[in-house]
Amino acid sequence: MRCPFCQSDDTKVLDTRLIDDGSQVRRRRECTSCGERYTTREVVDLNFPRLIKSDNSRELFSEEKLRSGLLKALEKRPVKTSEIETAIQRIERKLMTQSDREVPSNKIGGWVMEELKSLDEVAYIRFASVYRQFQDIEAFKNEIDRLMKK
Repeated sequence: MRCPFCQSDDTKVLDTRLIDDGSQVRRRRECTSCGERYTTREVVDLNFPRLIKSDNSRELFSEEKLRSGLLKALEKRPVKTSEIETAIQRIERKLMTQSDREVPSNKIGGWVMEELKSLDEVAYIRFASVYRQFQDIEAFKNEIDRLMKK
């Protein structure tokens, strides 16, 4: 690991810990040249399946798009950042366990709905209104009724 301060290649690891349910490794490092200390995080670099959009076009999975959609639905809601990150990790884990190299994007939308339902019901309704393209107040009412029954 190259030192971000002096660009030396000679660094040593002082401490290693698992974080985020073991999906990341946090390492505390020290440069043997300049003596500066810094933290690195390591994650597995996996190839996610391509997504098949509703118009049959294909695109690469984007964690940023996933995070953005969740954050929009959860805006101004009392949900911890750590809970959001855990939800993203669960969705990514489901995506990685798919045996197909291409996955319909609506499958991911369904997983997002499941996660939002358990995180915050208001955020769930917000996301559902866009994802299912509610056309009128009746569609909102039906979804809320369905949520209340469960």
